[in-house]
Amino acid sequence: MTITEHTELIRRFADDFTGLQEAVLARMNGICAPETAAALEHVSLAGPITVALAHADVLARGEVRRAELLAQLAERLRRLRAHARRVRRARSQAEAVYKEQRARRLAGRSQPVDMLELRVARRASPAAFAEALRQELRDRGVPDGTPQAPESDLAQWAWDRRTAGDELPAAVRELRDCDDDAFVRALLRDAWEEENPYLAHEAMAERWSRHARAALAWGRYAIGQAEREVLACVPSARRTRLDALDAAYQDAAVLAARAREALLRTTELHERMRACVTTGPFADLVAQCRAAALARFADTEPELWHRVRELVARHQADCRERADGCPHCHRALAALLPDAHSADTAENGDGEHQTDSVPADVDRYALLADLPDTAVVAVADAAVGDDSALCGYGWAAEDGTTGYGDSLASSSGEAEVLGICAAALSLLEHHEDAAVVLLCDSAQAVDVVDSALRSADPALAHRTLLFPESRHLMGRLLRHRHRVQVRWLKGHIGHDLNETADAFARLALRRATGRITPSAARKEEARILRSLGSGAGPLLVAA
Repeated sequence: MTITEHTELIRRFADDFTGLQEAVLARMNGICAPETAAALEHVSLAGPITVALAHADVLARGEVRRAELLAQLAERLRRLRAHARRVRRARSQAEAVYKEQRARRLAGRSQPVDMLELRVARRASPAAFAEALRQELRDRGVPDGTPQAPESDLAQWAWDRRTAGDELPAAVRELRDCDDDAFVRALLRDAWEEENPYLAHEAMAERWSRHARAALAWGRYAIGQAEREVLACVPSARRTRLDALDAAYQDAAVLAARAREALLRTTELHERMRACVTTGPFADLVAQCRAAALARFADTEPELWHRVRELVARHQADCRERADGCPHCHRALAALLPDAHSADTAENGDGEHQTDSVPADVDRYALLADLPDTAVVAVADAAVGDDSALCGYGWAAEDGTTGYGDSLASSSGEAEVLGICAAALSLLEHHEDAAVVLLCDSAQAVDVVDSALRSADPALAHRTLLFPESRHLMGRLLRHRHRVQVRWLKGHIGHDLNETADAFARLALRRATGRITPSAARKEEARILRSLGSGAGPLLVAA
């Protein structure tokens, strides 16, 4: 193949999504022509290949689910599952290749300061770092408060300066100015009806990427609804209901591909922003401001700065994301500093509260010593699947009451909130005058429910509660907010109620997805109750 032909093949793959996906799957299956395989290695296709495989991954798992629901022959199901595993593995490998290539592109750029050190210092003591930067700007004659002053994100400031005066198309301005719900609806129309070319505009890339997950969750919601309809039929009548499920998987595959594309565009935008502060007319000013502000910070907070540098050095020695600049690690690192002043150091990078370990042999109810003797205490938990929004939840109370149910959730956090609300409402109904205390091992869910209960405002939970089912339950729970408390419980430390709630949640998910027969589910219920102990009371199965 000549160089011209090779270049033309690369260009064709860049422009033809279907052709690229077919070529990538052929390479995965070992039936790819040598010239096609060589073209797929080109650096410009690393990102598009991840998009094609994100789409193929969802479709492959959809084929598996269809076969499971139709109870097809074991040999066909085995082949479909093997294909889905190969696609998932190819997707992971493609994403690793893209990440490695991006790291190589960034490696050659000089950084005036260690960016992880800077981010940790700024998060650990934002007031001290902001003051150091303000002083540096004053010394350089940059007035406080002017729009041009780089007082927070210098890269964003430089990018804004570079793009100042650009006139946005009317359609882009409309997308920029609409509220979040309207923007997510625009993303769904983009996937389901007609591709929106204005999402690719630089002014929209970050918002697109930020809300792509919510749009994808609504795709999973459609899968969950269609799955329920199929499961409501006897196996012999399911084939007629599968069209809606197939369509839902097709839409979810497009949403997954578009979400990946949004991430790639945002990454490219950030790389251009970085280039803007490491080269060109703003590079010297930005570099000098950052370095000098960090030096001032070190002078005013020497002990904290010393711990920042030590912590970063230890972390970078074995961090798996080091090649990518440790993009999210600064949150968890700042939280480890004992006298850090960050407003959210009570959480680590995964959203879990920092807490002392609770040995399994310590009284597991010590946290509840301040509660009245009449309070009813229960533990709630949840389980979620992969492609479908179907989730299961379960709970177990000290009085022996247990229960489980299923619903639709956009995330594990929303599923946990569903479990808390459903358990609390059931216990409130059966204990008319007693206070109800729900424990949960999800810090996010506890924070969401607690904030809503304290404020009596369900809107505070809407960032986590995307779907109408959970919002409805939260609205019902708020009517009883003076009788309900939620608290965090460390998970998987041998707490019998926690283990029971977890077992019921997993059983509920299996039951909701048709992966366990009714008779087997009843046997599993009995086994879980036996493991809880002879004091277990009646089983309450939620609607």
